[in-house]
Amino acid sequence: MTETYDVVVIGGGIHGAGIAQAASARGFSVMVLEQTGIASGTSSRSSKLIHGGLRYLESRQFSLVRECLRERTLLLELAPQLIELKPFYIPVYQDTTRRPWLLRAGLSLYAVLGGLHPATRFRRIPQDQWKRLDGLDTAHLEAVFQYNDAQTDDAALTRAVMRSAQRMGAQLKMPATFTSAHLDDRYNTIEYRHNGTIETCRATVLVNAAGPWVRQVLSRITPAPPQLKIELVQGTHIMVPGTLTQGIYYVEAQDERVVFVMPWQGNILVGTTESIYQGDPADVRPLPQETAYLMETLSHYFPCYRSGLPILEATAGLRVLPSSGDGTESSAVSVNARLRETVLQSDRRNRPRLLTVYGGKLTTYRLTAERVMAHLADVLPVREMVADTRHLKLT
Repeated sequence: MTETYDVVVIGGGIHGAGIAQAASARGFSVMVLEQTGIASGTSSRSSKLIHGGLRYLESRQFSLVRECLRERTLLLELAPQLIELKPFYIPVYQDTTRRPWLLRAGLSLYAVLGGLHPATRFRRIPQDQWKRLDGLDTAHLEAVFQYNDAQTDDAALTRAVMRSAQRMGAQLKMPATFTSAHLDDRYNTIEYRHNGTIETCRATVLVNAAGPWVRQVLSRITPAPPQLKIELVQGTHIMVPGTLTQGIYYVEAQDERVVFVMPWQGNILVGTTESIYQGDPADVRPLPQETAYLMETLSHYFPCYRSGLPILEATAGLRVLPSSGDGTESSAVSVNARLRETVLQSDRRNRPRLLTVYGGKLTTYRLTAERVMAHLADVLPVREMVADTRHLKLT
């Protein structure tokens, strides 16, 4: 007998897990198809931050920053063992493009958008305390600002959200490769490979939360659904031996992009980069020029790491961003300025059978899932509410 679900989700990253949790909390029957492992893609290769996105103020994404800061406050309460508030330091040198007055204005706005919560406070570090900052280069240093944001284990957080969904009844098929779907007004018929055999199920709604594989999923659906023009943006992180005891550093690279230097698993994590990627998402790898860029940035700010430092690990992940649409080649700077809003696209305006999630941020995964549920409210059957994700503790 073919199993029937209210919602089938393709993708076991943070957004797939979040949507499964939100749907299960509303009492819907849910199944998740994940081809490799929970958080095996981008959701384990992020900068591991639950943050408001201070740099998004430069592109005037005020509503996004406000949402991120609200979600950060909530997630700190829901998952205190997984998410920790930490001090962030922004050094300003003579040649830093973002001047002290601009940073003070930006941090003040950041605090206002965060509701003037105590965790949004910032300060200027006195010069007599600069020597405590983990070997930060003090030559030509003019100012250091300190504010707060949060760090997490992105993969562990994703697994915790998926466990929460499963406790409320969501099913997980893994490894399971989505092979096809036919959209119908009553039920969508979905085919996937699981344990070496082809299996079939039905669903009222199919949610494509496949991240970098979003286009491959859409290509296997009939009738052919609409597709948003997107670009895959590669981001690389490197891990090197070293110790940072004071917190996380928010520094400006040579091309004026922001790079984070942070403690991670007893070492130092540096990232990220941004470059357009056009290959198979499964084949993404750190590029030599990316690791060199990150090493140069690290050694520029921390002279003690200038000579012969080995790279313990280098990872690359892919973000999904709306295409610039002008046919020109995107530079790292233009990609950095691109809007980061999550886009939801359905196959039709009334009673959608398919919903596709483009992009998204780790910090706002729960909010994205709530918006998916709101988008599908008129399609899904009436069920008894099980829980509210605003109050579900993550363990």
